[in-house]
Amino acid sequence: MIKSELIQRLTEENPHLYHRDVERIVSTVFDEIASALSSGDRVELRGFGAFSVKRRDARMGRNPRTGEAVPVPEKHVPFFKTGKELRLRLNDGADGDDDED
Repeated sequence: MIKSELIQRLTEENPHLYHRDVERIVSTVFDEIASALSSGDRVELRGFGAFSVKRRDARMGRNPRTGEAVPVPEKHVPFFKTGKELRLRLNDGADGDDDED
């Protein structure tokens, strides 16, 4: 699912909201998550998962074309760890209904 599909689905499920308002809400949520991560904070959405930033140490890499050793600087990369509820939902079925046996 891409961002525009998410906005479209939320708009369909909430007909009392304008499309532009849903778009603004989704963009604001994503911007706040990105802002928190860039500040070094962790973002946890209970039942869904947690976003954090992992640090990758500087290292020596290789140029695949020439085989020459090249220094690769330290970098920070986003990391997502799924929450328990999401993991259970993915592994027990797409609908998440466990009590229909």
